[in-house]
Amino acid sequence: MTYERPQANRSGRRLHLSHGPINLILEAAGEAHAVEAAYQRAIAAFDELLEALVVDLPVLRKPLCGAPVSSPVALRMCAAVRGIPVFVTPMAAVAGSVADYVLAAMRGEGLRRVVVNNGGDIALWLGEGEGYRLGISDHVRPGFVGMITLDAACGVATSGWRGRSYSLGIADAVTVLARSAAEADVLATLIANSVDLPDSPLVQREAACALSPDSDLGARLVTVGVSALPDANVTKALDSGVACAQGYIAQGRASGVFLCLQGQTRVAGEAFALE
Repeated sequence: MTYERPQANRSGRRLHLSHGPINLILEAAGEAHAVEAAYQRAIAAFDELLEALVVDLPVLRKPLCGAPVSSPVALRMCAAVRGIPVFVTPMAAVAGSVADYVLAAMRGEGLRRVVVNNGGDIALWLGEGEGYRLGISDHVRPGFVGMITLDAACGVATSGWRGRSYSLGIADAVTVLARSAAEADVLATLIANSVDLPDSPLVQREAACALSPDSDLGARLVTVGVSALPDANVTKALDSGVACAQGYIAQGRASGVFLCLQGQTRVAGEAFALE
């Protein structure tokens, strides 16, 4: 699999990097020379990222990394799913791992803040005294549900059946705060999967492999449509998701989770207080 060469475009304080399916928006703040140096390091790190990752795809599409992987992004993906007892492949961490890898390349002296946004999966590094505000949406109703202010290095990721990747659940969106974007990516996927009504005729599902022959989910049924649900069913599905989220919070894997389904929203974890 080959793609055209990576592209880098500067727009004001931000740098846009794109290559095949990957589109990153980078923002660094600090001393001018340090910001420029960080952007050059990001461009260099991004140059061969996708091509190296493609080599490892056959292994990454399997539940466990039994065979060795070589690309630095693939190594992050495998680390993010290690120790999780339910079905998941390293592909659940791909977007977050890319963001983490580029952020790590950018960090250096003279910077106050670095943000790498990979389609909504975000890796952040915040220097002492720095903060960063994010808007949280329920992905259905127009406008934001609220804002959160972050004051530490972390990762943020969102998953749901309306997103870019297939979901086994019915959540409109689940947003997770974790120690890294890779870990947030995996947990958002798993928690979104747990927001579900397995036997409901109001949920339409198809085999993942019928929609995408090379899907890492194989013949597992993924959600392709959700009809209007009775309030009691929405509550039941969200209760399941909150229970899953609280389990990961108790393990120290996540610090906060925001869940939404058809107009109802829930928050788990003190770190996800909406403003």
